[in-house]
Amino acid sequence: MLNILHQLTEGFFKLLQIIMVACITVMLVMVFGNVVARIGFNTGWDLAEEVPRFAFVWMTFLGAIVGMRRRAHLGVDMVVQMLPVFGKRVCWGISQAVMLVCCGYIFWGTYLQHDIIKGNASPVAQISMLWVQGVSYITGIAIGLICLSNLIRLMLGQVADDELCDVMEEGLSDADTLHTGVAK
Repeated sequence: MLNILHQLTEGFFKLLQIIMVACITVMLVMVFGNVVARIGFNTGWDLAEEVPRFAFVWMTFLGAIVGMRRRAHLGVDMVVQMLPVFGKRVCWGISQAVMLVCCGYIFWGTYLQHDIIKGNASPVAQISMLWVQGVSYITGIAIGLICLSNLIRLMLGQVADDELCDVMEEGLSDADTLHTGVAK
């Protein structure tokens, strides 16, 4: 059963990554095509103003889900690093709980606005704005489930000490290499 759940989870995140690649491809093709059409043919595509913006919204929201799973979001951990392990666990649990509440608000707020969003059509494509802003349903649920899973793992004692500081030290090893000439 756990193997099936793991495969479904992996498949879901693979699907998110495929959708994000499709979004960036749509953005690239439409914006570049519109530039070529404007410069080369003195015309343009009306949809090229709207569709890339919608793709960017989807890419951003889905990227937030993938980033949450990979623990790749930015954060400030200067104070947390000075705490003992118990303090780190408490702070991590509080941060997961706060994010879970925020995800609830994202979902609930979208639900409250559902009929208004659904009734609005985009100016050019004339599609319901629910197709654009409805991605917040997916984001609220997915990140909420990740936070809930993390809180359950914390209560069961299954969170490793290295997970307690969710900050990615991106670029620091590159800076050390440049400064000292030795990779860590």
